[in-house]
Amino acid sequence: MSKTLVNLTMPIVLQGIEDVLEKYPHHPYQKFFANSDFRQGLIAYILNRIPSHYISVEVEEKEDLFHSSYFHNCLEQAMRIETIVHQGIKQILYEKTEELSRYIPEVTDPSRVPSNWFG
Repeated sequence: MSKTLVNLTMPIVLQGIEDVLEKYPHHPYQKFFANSDFRQGLIAYILNRIPSHYISVEVEEKEDLFHSSYFHNCLEQAMRIETIVHQGIKQILYEKTEELSRYIPEVTDPSRVPSNWFG
């Protein structure tokens, strides 16, 4: 039988990012991290700060693995990932302030925007 190496950490990190970003306002946080470059930066930030866990499984067992107890993380690790996600969001937004204003302009109140109706 053939074995494959499965990264158990990546799906947990991706889910942690989704869970944390849901708590942030859509503008600018969710919009900013919807950009794949900034999302990858956040993923790299988190993965550099936590240990990665891998498991070797039979190829046929790979699908069952994601529904098994192997995939479920302990509460302490999940809380640590959540804390690191918050730190990563703040750090990346701080580092990318210029890109933030370029990619995601400020939301303006429509009643205060000059009308182009008059030409």
